[in-house]
Amino acid sequence: MNVVFISPHFPPQFFHFVMALRERGVNVLGIGDAPYDTLRPELREALSEYFFIPNLNHYDGLLRATGYLTWRHGRIDRIDSLNESWLEVESHLREDFHVPGLKPADIALLRSKLGMHDVFKKAGIPHPDAIPVKDAAGVKAFAGKVGYPLVLKPDVGVGAARTFKVSNDAQVDEAFTESLNGYVAQAFVRGTIVTYDGLVDAQGRIIFAFSHEYSDGIMESVLEQKDLAIWSHKELPPALDELGRRTVAALGLRERWFHLEFFRLADGSYVALEANLRPPGAFLTDMMNYACDMDVYRLWARMMTGDDLSGFRYTPRYHVCHAGRRTGRQYRHRHAEVVDRLGGALLQHRELPAVFKSALGDEMYLIRHQELPAMQEAVRFIQARS
Repeated sequence: MNVVFISPHFPPQFFHFVMALRERGVNVLGIGDAPYDTLRPELREALSEYFFIPNLNHYDGLLRATGYLTWRHGRIDRIDSLNESWLEVESHLREDFHVPGLKPADIALLRSKLGMHDVFKKAGIPHPDAIPVKDAAGVKAFAGKVGYPLVLKPDVGVGAARTFKVSNDAQVDEAFTESLNGYVAQAFVRGTIVTYDGLVDAQGRIIFAFSHEYSDGIMESVLEQKDLAIWSHKELPPALDELGRRTVAALGLRERWFHLEFFRLADGSYVALEANLRPPGAFLTDMMNYACDMDVYRLWARMMTGDDLSGFRYTPRYHVCHAGRRTGRQYRHRHAEVVDRLGGALLQHRELPAVFKSALGDEMYLIRHQELPAMQEAVRFIQARS
């Protein structure tokens, strides 16, 4: 089996996916924008071949690289990166090389905010109203229908990049002083963001599903530079599980990771925010491993190589939490005090890659506790201000 893996070195923990494929006997062929000698040794050993391209946004370069790898190794069976940035180029490569998986038409529908909006509405999944942004008058008329505030965001985008909130007509006019080409306006929903994350097999069966909760929305974290915390639930709320399963079915996903975001409202009901056709971001794949003492990297590789996983069972045993801090902010407790206080509950401490810092903070403490109150107390200790 030949698998082309785009950007195998980033995000930094994704080398585990490559190693897991290699363990299954897969010929893993990497294409990346990092020179080969900068790759970590474990990744170099797991790759059968690696093609360096200075710019992964250059499709002709990707096309030539994939053609070369096909000439060298034969028919390509799968093309993936598990990364939001390259979903579109993956789909074009699959189409050009007749490889199974999501094609450009699928991505155009399922990655677009307006496309998701239409899928959710058709399936009867609660979702905030949205319209394409054309002019200020249209946005104001939409606000007259659904009420302020509104969220303005790119129809296709990653995280909360270039996303902002408008609360009145004057702020709409101010927003239009810059280009809003390709934007959507969406009704603002006040609620807690929770996720529905997992894997769905080639038959559309969910292999496992997991939920994480955010202390604040990513948009608020970026715009207000808040100290974000993200933690896992030991129990999946039945209403969220039911709605998540309906959403996966409506999206028609097969042999993929999914990362669905919902608002939990004050009355305990859920509203779909958006769907992402990839693993959850940051270090949430590691968090799922720590929560269940399992290996989602190997689980994905088993699915990709055709294992029957219908009997797979898992048990969340811990709440695992990413607690972020920001450089230059005065915290009550120094790093050494935090490490001493956390003891064995501290799983990792690391500086985050630059691309994560705006949303997630400059450094991360990854912690786990069996009881939620103990985890919440640890987060308060880590993020307490002077």
